[in-house]
Amino acid sequence: MHARSVAAAAIDGVSGVLVQARLSPSHDHIRSWLAELSGPVAVAYVAGPTGFGLYRALTQAGVRCVVAAPSKLQRQSGDRVKTDAKDAVHRARLLRLDEVAPVSVPSVAQEAARDLVRAREDCRGDLMRVRHRLSKLLLRHGIVYPDGQAWTGVHDAWLRRQRFTSPAVRMAFESDYDAVLTVKARRDRLDAAIAAMAADSEFTPLVRRLGCLRGVSTLTGFALAVEIGDRHRFTGKTIGSFVGLVPSEYSSGASRTQGPITKTGNTHVRRLLVEAAWHHRARYVTGKTLRDRWELAPPAARARGDAGNRRLHDRWINFNLRRKRPVIANVAVARELAGWCWSLAVMQQ
Repeated sequence: MHARSVAAAAIDGVSGVLVQARLSPSHDHIRSWLAELSGPVAVAYVAGPTGFGLYRALTQAGVRCVVAAPSKLQRQSGDRVKTDAKDAVHRARLLRLDEVAPVSVPSVAQEAARDLVRAREDCRGDLMRVRHRLSKLLLRHGIVYPDGQAWTGVHDAWLRRQRFTSPAVRMAFESDYDAVLTVKARRDRLDAAIAAMAADSEFTPLVRRLGCLRGVSTLTGFALAVEIGDRHRFTGKTIGSFVGLVPSEYSSGASRTQGPITKTGNTHVRRLLVEAAWHHRARYVTGKTLRDRWELAPPAARARGDAGNRRLHDRWINFNLRRKRPVIANVAVARELAGWCWSLAVMQQ
């Protein structure tokens, strides 16, 4: 699948005859080519930037379609020639052997919500970069903010008081400062849109249950809900591997060696879980913010969230007593936090 072309290959399940074609990305063209094949027909293509439109079009037409996970496609280590035509044949053979690992295809509403969440994630990264450029511009001219935490209201007033004798430097400062204000306003608009959708959508019950855990605000809970998707395909133990929070392993025979975490799967979900895990390091107190979130959740979710908060804080205490490095301890807590999020997600309303 590419933006302007599709390489197709079909293998007859009885005779083994191979048919290849070069198609346009039009769904109608692909459906007409499939209709010429002797049925029943099964189709597989790799998840990528072309999205899930073809999957939905073929499924609606009654064709079995599988969207393959690109990281789990089997390939010979000695294969050094890669072309679209060879890839199409390879995937057709894997589908014929039923060796294609599928991805979970989101619904149209879930995909739209995911696009919104990822737009906010991109905006967060943009804001970090423009703030960095502005602060380093000031640092090159020997200007350092002296009064504590940056990017607050007091810090913003301090920025507005800066004056430069050079017109070029003044223009550069105004350009970077305007970029900060513009991106920050865009982030605030996205936050408001996400908060509104989290309060009134099909994801609202799940977001409210996830909010019973410390560190899982409305934005975090909504992102976890739409990014993970079908949570019934996991268990409390396997969801950690889905987000790449389990240690890598290199074992053979009697030797077993574990390394850093795998960092596979959804990067956005992993970052959210790692950030949320830091909140469990401090002493567990049910403050007003957490109590307000509890008021929106059912009693069973509140009890489950309270148990998870206590357990995760105890894990932090044990890691501190064992003198574990905080960053390593936090990843371990984040892995367990993923399991608690899963247990709240599958809880009956």
